[in-house]
Amino acid sequence: MSGFVSETSRRRPGTRGALFTVHSLTLVALVLIGLGPLFWAVKGAISSPTELVTNPLALWPVDARWGNFSLAWDDLQVGRYVLNSFWIVLGSWAVQLFVAATAGFALSVLRPRIGPYVYGAILATMFVPYTVSMVSLFLTIIDLPFLGINIANTYWAIWLPAGANAFNVLLAKGFFDALPRELFDAAKVDGAGTWRLLWSIVLPMSRPILAVISLLAVMHAWKDFIWPLVAIADPQKQPIAVALTVLAGQAPQDQLIAAMVLALVPPVVVFLIFQRHIVAGLGFTGVKG
Repeated sequence: MSGFVSETSRRRPGTRGALFTVHSLTLVALVLIGLGPLFWAVKGAISSPTELVTNPLALWPVDARWGNFSLAWDDLQVGRYVLNSFWIVLGSWAVQLFVAATAGFALSVLRPRIGPYVYGAILATMFVPYTVSMVSLFLTIIDLPFLGINIANTYWAIWLPAGANAFNVLLAKGFFDALPRELFDAAKVDGAGTWRLLWSIVLPMSRPILAVISLLAVMHAWKDFIWPLVAIADPQKQPIAVALTVLAGQAPQDQLIAAMVLALVPPVVVFLIFQRHIVAGLGFTGVKG
């Protein structure tokens, strides 16, 4: 807005009032768009089933039932499913971060002769739909090549395939390409090896992009539904995203919504804690949405 209004026009009372009005309305609209769904979910979670049916558009329930959260946590065993999701997210995040950082480092800093061909092959996987590769992926986890073991119904069946994320490698390589190569050359002259160069030079300078990759990994692992449903058949090990579909057919509506709200809390907290690094990383990569 400041680029369309000159400093002379900005000093006029009418212009200042119009700018203030536009900025205020924009801020209110963004708050409603961002926090509106969260507020509506909380409102539904503390409403009685009868009130959800008879007066669904009420801004606040007449009889707020905050105990629905404890009922969902204990009776619906949401706590166990959230813990399962936590372990899935933790392993998926570690594998994706390791693969993205090391692959991006090798392709951007080390630059082997076959690097362009490997990079092209990695990018080619982005054009393969996820559902197309699911059958071959399932056949792989029930009989790992060269090992002959079955990792289906274990978290390894989710952790290992999570590392094959071409987009994260693309982000890491693009960021590493922008780092000054003079630092790498100086470190090599001082005797730094490959791992020393990665650990002491590249990674400390790459915190913004590592934060973005971490956010994408956490969000994808937390909300992923199809592959955990296929790979993990044991209900005791299933994440919250899969468990909610089962609970939808047997749990009261208010407790089900309360379970959904509890499932929203961890990713929101992660974003609030690391928002500074995430926003900085998005500025470097140009990722939007």
